[in-house]
Amino acid sequence: MKEKVVIEAKGINKYFYSPVKTQVLNEVTFQIKRGEFVSVMGKSGCGKSTLLYILSTMDTDYDGQLFLDEELVTGKNQNFLSQIRNRKIGFVFQFHYLLNEFSVLENVMIPGLKLNQRSRDELEHIAMEKLKIFDMQNHAMKKPNQLSGGQKQRVSIARSLMNDPLIIMGDEPTGNLDKKNSDIVFNIFKELAEEFHQTMLIVTHDAEFAKGTDRIIEMEDGRVLNN
Repeated sequence: MKEKVVIEAKGINKYFYSPVKTQVLNEVTFQIKRGEFVSVMGKSGCGKSTLLYILSTMDTDYDGQLFLDEELVTGKNQNFLSQIRNRKIGFVFQFHYLLNEFSVLENVMIPGLKLNQRSRDELEHIAMEKLKIFDMQNHAMKKPNQLSGGQKQRVSIARSLMNDPLIIMGDEPTGNLDKKNSDIVFNIFKELAEEFHQTMLIVTHDAEFAKGTDRIIEMEDGRVLNN
C-alpha cells in the first residue's frame, strides 16, 4: 500500500530584511510520508528552525507552496491555520512549556480543550491514556515543578499526542536533556513511529539521534542537500 504524503514543501524561499535582504531558505523541496520518522540536521544558522516554523504554519511570510495532508495551506487565513495546527500538528520543543499552575493531567489536556470537540471527562480519559504510553500516569495529579527534566519532556510529548495529530514536529527536543534522558525521548519517538505509525519531523543537532531516524534531511546555507 502506497503511504500518503503527510507534508510537502515545494520551492520554499524565505528572506530576512535586517536591514539588507538575506535569503535564509533556498528552493526547499521535500515530502514526508505517513509513519516516517525524519530528522533535519545542519549547522547552527543553516535555516532548519526557520523551516520548521514555516512547515508548522506559524510563519506564513515565504515564497513557494506548503501542503499538509495533501491540502494547500499556503495563503490560507490565520483562523484556518490555527485550526489546522490544533488538529493536525503536535509540537515538542527544547523547553517543555508546561504550566506550573495546572496538574500534569491538565497540561496534557490543553490541546484537546482548545479544540473543544469533546467533554472534559472524555479529555481526562484520553490524557490519562497518553500519559500511560510514557509510564507517567502515577504523576497525573502532580504539578510540573515536582517532576524531573526528563519527566517534564515526557509529559510534553504526551501533550503533543492529545489530538492524535497527523504529524509531530520537534525543535531540538533533546537539547536540554542529559544522555540518559535523550535516549529515553529518542526511544519514545521510535516506538511512536513503529507501533503507532506516527509521522515525525524532528530538528536536531544531535548526530546520534538523527542516525537512528528513518531519514535525515541535511541542510546547509538554507538549502536541502538531499531529500
